[in-house]
Amino acid sequence: MNAPVNQAPALIDKHGRHIDYVRLSVTDRCDFRCVYCMSEKMTFLPRNQVLTLEEIHQVARAFTRLGVKKIRLTGGEPLVRKNVLDLVQNIGALPGLEELLITTNGSHLEQMAPALKAAGVTRINISVDSLNRDTFRQMTRTGDLDQVLRGIEAARAQCFKTLRLNAVILKGRNDHEILDLLHYAMALGINIAYIEEMPLGEVSDHDRLETTCSNDEVRAVIEARHQLTPVTMKTAGPSRYYRIEGSDSRVGFISPVSHNFCESCNRVRVTVEGRLLLCLGNEHSVDLRQLLREQPGNEQALMDTIRTAMDIKPLRHHFYDKDAPQVVRFMNMTGG
Repeated sequence: MNAPVNQAPALIDKHGRHIDYVRLSVTDRCDFRCVYCMSEKMTFLPRNQVLTLEEIHQVARAFTRLGVKKIRLTGGEPLVRKNVLDLVQNIGALPGLEELLITTNGSHLEQMAPALKAAGVTRINISVDSLNRDTFRQMTRTGDLDQVLRGIEAARAQCFKTLRLNAVILKGRNDHEILDLLHYAMALGINIAYIEEMPLGEVSDHDRLETTCSNDEVRAVIEARHQLTPVTMKTAGPSRYYRIEGSDSRVGFISPVSHNFCESCNRVRVTVEGRLLLCLGNEHSVDLRQLLREQPGNEQALMDTIRTAMDIKPLRHHFYDKDAPQVVRFMNMTGG
């Protein structure tokens, strides 16, 4: 834990939720093209629309002064951003920050895991949706499974506080691998979370209404083989964790579609173009990039804008509600 900082009043939305966790997207680019995340022929943002590393650091510093304790760096794939380790180190040194986390596809961990640990990263989530090379390639469109598995081993060698696999299960694609993925995590002594696919952006690769696999279904497959016991495990995000009988690993379920967890939401997101997103499944947002560029160095104005934005954080999202507007941005534009 870094030294405390003189903080402004905490971030509390109009529904009484305390916001102490921010997900910062450092790039919309990725070396994979996962079918549930983006289009195969994705058009990425021009450089002048992307926050600079210094601007991202300014945003992170403002949030920590407002009481945020946990920051997660996301993308796209955060580790493809040039000089990202400088940003990681600078954010990791911010006073008052207790946890610096990163979500990655694992393709660069073999080379970068030691530097991430040295820079202050405490926890890493690694996306792995299949242990079959062909299926992995189909789901990522470009990914090399062996490269990712080597990255996982490199991260394990650094003894981060926790490592967790993230798996999105799609019917007809990888739903037959639910137990294989679990047993792989158990063999390594790391955690795993199953994440329901969210309807962000229009995909052409599959029909989400047909492929979405609820975590109730995933859990039923697991419980047919393993006894699960709920645990009180405090984490940065919405995962509900269970202990697996006879294992040190924990299995989590993130269920934004089948089990709305909005009532306890403690987080906001900042996209790489500087939009402060108040909800993953809504378009309520505030433009921080304009402020950063029109008033460079005015941290008080940035903090005031962030604090005021909490008033428009909605109570919940409305995935698959035909009477509510649906989100058109892809996950890589959101900051997963």
